[in-house]
Amino acid sequence: MDETLFINPEKVSAEKSLKFPLDRIYRDRLRKGTPELLQWINRNNINLWIYTTSCRSERYIKNIFRHYGVKIDNIINGKRHAEEVQKNNTEILPSKYPSKYHIDLHVDDEISVYLNGIAYGFRVYLLTENDTDWTDNIKNEIIRIRRNLHEK
Repeated sequence: MDETLFINPEKVSAEKSLKFPLDRIYRDRLRKGTPELLQWINRNNINLWIYTTSCRSERYIKNIFRHYGVKIDNIINGKRHAEEVQKNNTEILPSKYPSKYHIDLHVDDEISVYLNGIAYGFRVYLLTENDTDWTDNIKNEIIRIRRNLHEK
């Protein structure tokens, strides 16, 4: 989420803040285009998960997106990842491991997550600060993945 969907509005175009008093509770700013993209995912009956290393509570994450008209189906935060993925493994696993949850596409801004996707076999769309077509690119990637899954 951090620097992917929750961004610094001084660096990346942001959605308008929520109205008072919600803007005092939910201070995080969404990347411009996030609500529209996530609502499109909801309308197309695609499971929408948030996978983050952040330790924000599931309640906080679900509620901030709900105020933007988005339904989140499932959340893996830093705590859940530590409990379910890393567990008692002595080998340090990637900070995110979407294939464990059968997530078909993970969107992230970290090159290390992208490289882990190559190494561990999960798809990552690498989002950069200056990716102006990111919502269309992600929609097209989702359409491509769905078409490939249906052809199998």
